[in-house]
Amino acid sequence: MTQGILIAVVVLGVIGAIFAVVLYFVAQKFKVIEDPLIDEVAEVLPGANCGGCGKAGCRAFAEACVAQGNLDGLRCAPGGDAVAAKVAELLGCATEAGEPQVAVVRCRPCNVGEKRRSNYDGLKSCAFAHSLYTGEGGCPFGCLGCGDCVNACLFGAIKMDAEKGTPVVDETKCTACGACVKACPRSVIELRNKGRKDRRVWVSCINKEKGAEARKSCANACIGCGKCEKVCPVEAVHVNNNVAYIDFNKCIACRKCEVECPTGAITDANFPAPVNKEKPAPKPAAQPAQPQTTAGEATVIEKTTPTNTQN
Repeated sequence: MTQGILIAVVVLGVIGAIFAVVLYFVAQKFKVIEDPLIDEVAEVLPGANCGGCGKAGCRAFAEACVAQGNLDGLRCAPGGDAVAAKVAELLGCATEAGEPQVAVVRCRPCNVGEKRRSNYDGLKSCAFAHSLYTGEGGCPFGCLGCGDCVNACLFGAIKMDAEKGTPVVDETKCTACGACVKACPRSVIELRNKGRKDRRVWVSCINKEKGAEARKSCANACIGCGKCEKVCPVEAVHVNNNVAYIDFNKCIACRKCEVECPTGAITDANFPAPVNKEKPAPKPAAQPAQPQTTAGEATVIEKTTPTNTQN
């Protein structure tokens, strides 16, 4: 009995030793020597793991930075220029300040009211609702109002307006990580440059239907008339697929397009005064110039004009 136990212990010990040796050589063969610089870069990152950089998380972003040796094509949106400067210092490379961005909602509340075409009573998810129906007003491009963007935001920068049913972005909290953009199944949310003095102009509509059909779904829809495109002095506005789009890299925020828009589809932010949509009255036509005479000439004419005093 005792001898059998000893034999079993010896056998197990030998097997364990063999596996230990095998694991040791396997570990040596496949071991990965990690650059300690990765830990240093990861420490200066905000640790949000939001995915705004296009990587799986902050650790993956740090690994990409160290492997590449610079920040070309890599940017931590929540960290901004401050974090970029710290990472560049660790990598020993130069970096350029990026243009600050913010999320904007490209769908204006249409106030469906009595024109409601359907009522969604299912899973509270935009992705799920998008696969089932067009929307309460019938717009196949507009916001569904289920709040997927709110759930995706890790910084509390988006909330749903209960009355209007569309998301509202708090630009003081928005880090432009892009999580809300990825969460929206209809691409209603877009990252745009904040603009000079945080002033920006954009089209709050992405409806690609023709004008009359778009207006059936929403009174604020872009009808693709092209008036905004014609008045833009810098060619920043273009109409494609029946909807206008403003290129924020060209826009100078003059708001001429907003004045011209007949449906109010163009939105602005942070301007000191609302845009004046009353067009100036046309100037009266110039009257033909009357011949002017001097006092002396008038006297001569009066004296030389004959008068008939006889019948």
